[in-house]
Amino acid sequence: MALAVMLLNGASFHGGCCRHKGLLSLLGPLLSNSKLYSSYRRPGAETKKKLSWQNADFSFKKGIDHLKTQLSLLKKETQDYLQGPGGHPLSQHLLEQTRVLWQFRSQEDLNKWVISSDEEIGGKSKVYIKLGRNNQAALLYGTLNTEVPRDGETKYSGYCSMRSRPVVGSFNRKKYYDWSNFNTLYIRVRGDGRPWMVNIYTDPYFSHQKDDLYSYFMFTRGGPYWEEIKIPFSKFFFSSRGRVQDNQHPVWLDKASFLTLGFTIGDKVDGPFQLEIDFIGLLNDRAHREEFAYEIYDKNTPV
Repeated sequence: MALAVMLLNGASFHGGCCRHKGLLSLLGPLLSNSKLYSSYRRPGAETKKKLSWQNADFSFKKGIDHLKTQLSLLKKETQDYLQGPGGHPLSQHLLEQTRVLWQFRSQEDLNKWVISSDEEIGGKSKVYIKLGRNNQAALLYGTLNTEVPRDGETKYSGYCSMRSRPVVGSFNRKKYYDWSNFNTLYIRVRGDGRPWMVNIYTDPYFSHQKDDLYSYFMFTRGGPYWEEIKIPFSKFFFSSRGRVQDNQHPVWLDKASFLTLGFTIGDKVDGPFQLEIDFIGLLNDRAHREEFAYEIYDKNTPV
């Protein structure tokens, strides 16, 4: 392939446009089918007909408007930072007992979340999200299918998930949540009796930690009544790539690590599922004194 590229370059230098077109007509199919010019496409994704730079809008007016918007966001962030944590006075931040993070009352609230399923790897599970009755909750529903794709590589299938979008600040900077003033996750849901996994996604410093996850189970009882679930952060266990790790440690709730929150169903039971979520919040439970629920191993035990 490198020899073909050199021949084409040589033809363009030694002239002649006819010679260049002749070589291009002969070697064009080889170049187009070469892996050198192909990119990996996730199963189920649509083929991109345009290059990434061709989709860019080089409008000067839109660029100026975008710059003004980002500068106004930066100004507001600076004012909130000078006022206190989260834009609130320090006294109010220290006395805060509860905080509502997400509530679902409009389509704009739903747009802060993204749903996914094993369709991304060729599976057959389906998941949807919409506003519930009277626009008072988010209704997450679908069908779980554990049939493994026949691709010769995938061994397990059957999951659906809902995950919050990362918050972005001015100039597309990543923003992190600071939950250090709370010790409990507070959720009001109405399920169908199936268990869910509540996941906390972090933004690690190193690439090999990108699959690190903090998780805990949420059991719904089903029926027509709402239930309020309180999950202490000390109960979340650490895993990576679906495997619980021996080296356990508590969730770091400061603004250096926490990025998004998510819910996953994968109980290996085929059939429909449904989960209604009214709100997701935080609670500072003074009666909860536990720091971490799991044993921490000392890997470097002195002899």
